Amino acid sequence: MLYNTRVCAQTPVSYNYQNKKYFKAEWNETRGDEYDNLGTSIWFLELDNENFPSRQIEVYLNGKRLKYDKVNYQDKFGMLGDQSLDIEEINGMNGIEITLAEFETEWLTQSM
Repeated sequence: MLYNTRVCAQTPVSYNYQNKKYFKAEWNETRGDEYDNLGTSIWFLELDNENFPSRQIEVYLNGKRLKYDKVNYQDKFGMLGDQSLDIEEINGMNGIEITLAEFETEWLTQSM
């Protein structure tokens, strides 16, 4: 498979960036499950034209970084969101729209 090294070493050239929106939002509550010790989190979201997540990053207070996309959509910690998101809800989480470049920087960052 060919990769676009200008944008992201791990994103296929055929990846469609059109009609995507990018957000950063704070989740100021802990998970409330067996992984509650991860702490609060900051979420980075890539949304399609219907506001479904196509890529998602969760960065936890303890340094754990979870990444989900259409290929790696689930692990023991969680999964890629499967619901259309309300932009107003994202804004209510201190959400801000970010650029593709900002999202890709986070996508390429490894867990601590």
